[in-house]
Amino acid sequence: MQIDTDGFRSIFGALPTAVAVVTAIDGEGNPRGLTTNTVTALSVEPPMLLVCLDEESTTLPAVHDAGHFVVNFLADSGGGISQTFAGKADDKFAGLRQRPAARAAGAPVLADDIVAHAECEVHSTIRAGDHTIVVGLVRDGAVYDRTPLMYHRRQYFTWPPRQLAATGN
Repeated sequence: MQIDTDGFRSIFGALPTAVAVVTAIDGEGNPRGLTTNTVTALSVEPPMLLVCLDEESTTLPAVHDAGHFVVNFLADSGGGISQTFAGKADDKFAGLRQRPAARAAGAPVLADDIVAHAECEVHSTIRAGDHTIVVGLVRDGAVYDRTPLMYHRRQYFTWPPRQLAATGN
C-alpha cells in the first residue's frame, strides 16, 4: 500500500525549500517557465545541478528542444512570480522584466527578483513517475544581494526567519 498524495505532500511540505523558476525557449522562440522547489546541486567537478520537471508542463518540451535552461532562484520579492509560474497561464512572462541568458540559448533570466541564477546545458534526463529529472551542466550564473524566498507548509517566507534574524544565529 502506497502513501496517498496528501500524505506525501505533507512529508515534503514539512521541510523548508528554496523556490525557483526554470525557464527555457521553445522551438518556436517562445519563453516557457515553471515554478519548482526540486532543485539541488549534484556535482562540483564538473558543475552540475538537477531539477525535476512535470511531464505535463510546457517547459519540459522547451528544455528538451533547446537543450538549455535557466534556474532562477527567487528572492523574497518573487512570491507573486512563483504563483504565476505555478499556474497554467498562456503568457506567464507578460509584464515581467527579463533578459536573455548568455550561455543558455537565450532562456529568460528574471534578474529583478532572484538571489541567483544558473545557466545550464542539458546533460541527461531520467523519466521518474510523473516528472523528468533533468541534469544540467552549469555554464554560467550569478548571485545577487537579496533575501531568498522559501516555501514551507504551503506558505512563503524569507530566510533567515524572523526568529533567527532577531537572535543573530
